[in-house]
Amino acid sequence: QVRLVESGGGLVQAGDSLRLSCAASGRTISRYHMTWFRQAPGKEREFVAAISWSGGSTHYADSVKGRFTISRDNAKNTLYLQMNSLKPEDTAIYYCAATGGNPLTDDVDYWGQGTQVTVSS
Repeated sequence: QVRLVESGGGLVQAGDSLRLSCAASGRTISRYHMTWFRQAPGKEREFVAAISWSGGSTHYADSVKGRFTISRDNAKNTLYLQMNSLKPEDTAIYYCAATGGNPLTDDVDYWGQGTQVTVSS
């Protein structure tokens, strides 16, 4: 069993930066692909970014490409999402997830509880 706990969310202004963390416990995440999803009020949950178990491959949604960077530190059992040039449309609850399968879908093995990111204009 893997427990995932996100942190680092908050209220920022447009153009600011935030760094989200997802700390894992229970088992090592080193063999899992990891993904960030987000869900805005009244909208479906959407894929944000994913990283392979080794960190050697990353994927981004077009809406965040060039602004967000996903990374991981397997020694610390932690996943990160560096978010720069934030926009009001980035406002959402951000979730991290771990999967042994396709990290680009929401058919994952473990979910975190989410952290709120609010970007004011």
